[in-house]
Amino acid sequence: MSANTWLNQIWYGRAAPPVWLLPLAAVFGAVTALRRWLYARNLRRSVRLSRPVIVVGNLSIGGTGKTPLVCWLVERLQERGLNPGVVTRGFGGSNRVPRLVSDADDAGRVGDEPLLMARRTGAKVAIGRRRPAAAQLLIDAGCDVIVSDDGLQHYALCRDVEIAVIDGERGFGNGHLLPAGPLREGRSRLAAVDAVVINGAGAGAARLGLAGGVAGGGLPTGDSPRGRVYGMHLRASQAVSLHGAAARDLREFSGEEVHAVAGIGNPQRFFTLLRSVGMQVIAHAWPDHAVFKSADIEFGDGRAVLMTEKDAVKCASFARSQHWYVPVSVDFEGDGGARFLEVVTGSLATSMTEGNHG
Repeated sequence: MSANTWLNQIWYGRAAPPVWLLPLAAVFGAVTALRRWLYARNLRRSVRLSRPVIVVGNLSIGGTGKTPLVCWLVERLQERGLNPGVVTRGFGGSNRVPRLVSDADDAGRVGDEPLLMARRTGAKVAIGRRRPAAAQLLIDAGCDVIVSDDGLQHYALCRDVEIAVIDGERGFGNGHLLPAGPLREGRSRLAAVDAVVINGAGAGAARLGLAGGVAGGGLPTGDSPRGRVYGMHLRASQAVSLHGAAARDLREFSGEEVHAVAGIGNPQRFFTLLRSVGMQVIAHAWPDHAVFKSADIEFGDGRAVLMTEKDAVKCASFARSQHWYVPVSVDFEGDGGARFLEVVTGSLATSMTEGNHG
């Protein structure tokens, strides 16, 4: 059993974490709280950029649907005549200095998620461990809004809007901080954000849980962000060939036995999506940001191989005719998308009116 599998069983299973992990979680929590306190008291420097910053992040490790939401938000801002850029660390890539991402880049150098976002949205994307420096590259390139992907805990970069994304199926796991649980910060952190977006099946129940406890982790009463909580789902309608063939309606695979490859934070979400349209799934789960080689997606039986868009950017160079990827889009519950966007743009307008940026 891999360390990743073992930890996920502890974090999201019913068994209590090993006792020896709890002191480590307490130390992690103390360090995290101290770090945030130092930034809040200006004892550590946060960089204020000349353009407003929207942070989209999460409290837990693993897939919550954050990247699809970043793409959705960037596209909505573009529709409003803005020129947003995305800043992210570029996890999984070998690059060590801030730089802009090109459509022609290799995922092994810049990371799979930055390349996906650049290709999906057409927006400028910058990567770098020093996010203020990477974000400045976007400003120099003409961007008027910066969207920080997975930057909720990166306090070196000042922000005008904070959005937290929660997995509606897995919630907060066992509720413990790392490494005893999946949380990077305590659940009370949600009281400070501008909006919470809950992704996945059970989002409605999870939203109610913000005032009384989400199944699988819970959130104490009073920790919700002033009622600004929205439910979203990931929708998929087609499979796109990695080998140049015409896209197919996803339902055309209904009844087929297919291989499904997923190297994302929550592979089961992808497998469940394929099963929901009637596929018989042979699941191949990989760690998040896994590096693939040709043999990893060849199974020698002629069956179709479906993978996530994030994995496809790493496999396109050696894919064959049986390889397909499934792009996902964000759907909000009811008029939640419009209301969520108004919260974001309203906060941006307030920040600009108050003269927070030069």
